[in-house]
Amino acid sequence: MPSWRTTLTTAGITGTRLRDDYTHAARRVLRREPAPYLALRLLAAPPLVPALAAGLAFMNLVDDVAETGTPQQRAEGLATLTERVEAALRTGDSPDPVLRAYAHAVDSRGLPAHWVSRFLAGAATAEAAFDGFADEAAFQAYLDAYAWPGVLVFTGLQYQGGPDPEQAAGWRRFVDAAQRVDFLADLHGDLADGRLCLPRARLDEHSVTRADLEAARDTPAVRALLADETRRARAALDATHGLLDLAEPGLRPVIATMADLMAHQLTAVERAGAGALRRDVGYGIVAPLRILLRAARQNTP
Repeated sequence: MPSWRTTLTTAGITGTRLRDDYTHAARRVLRREPAPYLALRLLAAPPLVPALAAGLAFMNLVDDVAETGTPQQRAEGLATLTERVEAALRTGDSPDPVLRAYAHAVDSRGLPAHWVSRFLAGAATAEAAFDGFADEAAFQAYLDAYAWPGVLVFTGLQYQGGPDPEQAAGWRRFVDAAQRVDFLADLHGDLADGRLCLPRARLDEHSVTRADLEAARDTPAVRALLADETRRARAALDATHGLLDLAEPGLRPVIATMADLMAHQLTAVERAGAGALRRDVGYGIVAPLRILLRAARQNTP
């Protein structure tokens, strides 16, 4: 793995300030999401790494603002952030090094700005004011408004000029699977924070109440609901097959690793059953390291 300085140089990033901006963005990702950061550094083609790190830092920044504070504080924070992002994209400058790095990445990689504006709009309408999903249609609307553009403000930077419709559709399938797995793995924590991320209509189908889930009741109805949700997540994960063919070659090892990690986490959720209501189902330490090291060996010339 080349040093970070060499990676910046390989990506054509020159100038002390700009290099510092990308370094700041990368460090933010490392602190918040070490597994994706390590996957990028170990597996992605070096010319892609700085832009993708800046994209992930930007995505995380928006997520953090959309999920912090009261509804009013979230709305005000997102309105302010949107103004700052628009100014950064327009001028290439910002007081925030993450936004400076991201604006440079968007410009140099040619990512269409509509993905950024769509993500910011979705953060305000779908995430900051989130109150659960009435049904599957509401979940799909959430993906279209927020989760899909959210993944493309990051992964879309792999494509010079942005993703074409087929590539974008492939990432729509990916985010469907990723969101289902994430909601199942984080059931306990989300419920503790007052968020129910399973569609209410499916609780009704199984005669399960929100109180049943909050109390972590291990009943046949609860187990049937969770089994049904994991089956849906498994089907969505299976539907992502073929995404590698739509990715740039330099990012394919990362995407394969992300899919392996999702599959590992979903298997852990399936094994946990109603136990997923008592504690969040994380990746653990050993399995992600094993998956990353195996991918790194396979990626070594």
